[in-house]
Amino acid sequence: MLRIAVPNKGMLSEPAWNMLSEAGYRLRSNPRQLVVEDPDNDIELFYLRPLDIAVYVGRGTIDVGITGHDLLLNSGTEASEHMELGFGASTFRFAAPNDSDFHTLQDIQGKRVGTSFDKLVHDYLVAHGIEAETIHLDGAVESSVQLGVADLIADVVSTGTTLRNAGLRIFADPIMRSEAVLIRSPRLDPEDERLTILSRRLQGVLTAQRYVLMDYDIPVGKVAAAVAVTPGFESPTVSPLHDKQWNAVRVMVPKAKVNQLMDKLYEVGARAIIVTALQASRM
Repeated sequence: MLRIAVPNKGMLSEPAWNMLSEAGYRLRSNPRQLVVEDPDNDIELFYLRPLDIAVYVGRGTIDVGITGHDLLLNSGTEASEHMELGFGASTFRFAAPNDSDFHTLQDIQGKRVGTSFDKLVHDYLVAHGIEAETIHLDGAVESSVQLGVADLIADVVSTGTTLRNAGLRIFADPIMRSEAVLIRSPRLDPEDERLTILSRRLQGVLTAQRYVLMDYDIPVGKVAAAVAVTPGFESPTVSPLHDKQWNAVRVMVPKAKVNQLMDKLYEVGARAIIVTALQASRM
């Protein structure tokens, strides 16, 4: 039975749960449930603290887990990244008080950096030849400067609103960019059939989220021009209609470009253009 760890809470939790649900896996029925067995899919689901998932996968008996790329690097374990999951995008940045003299990475030399990601930050500073003290804090690192624990902070930034409210500003280049990833235990064969099935299902969900199914009618003489607009994956499905002057085309297109593609198809001569959402896929 494949053991899978998912975040019990935090910004990665609900997207991770939704992805697994759409992939056909059973989730917990109440928030207090921490372990769920799904014998139909031969998996066991564990709800764990986001900060601990990489540790359980790298050092424990969990086979795979969903966590952040930044959390994986900060764990220092031998767990490896298996695939990107397309959600939870964030940027890891340095921030200092608005009226401070911090402007470049070199300004951190000899200072105290408050962060929940002390290993990640330490490794980054060492790689850039900066000697500084990293101070580990669990959450609410924005207060560490005001309370005299640190001179600056390093933290995950989404919109920057929290930092601005704390009187802090971002400086220097991003330490790293992160997103949710599926990670694999060093003890699990990357060719394991169970992992292959899980990966294929998750990729199917990602495809369903990013693409839609488009149907349209097109005059026979304009099929080539329409297919050039919507080439699809391998090739569109083209079928004859009752009126021999027309063909019907079915094709997958990127969801983000739907309206632009419909405009172009209409100009080419397509009519009865219909878009349908995808629930699942196997590519």
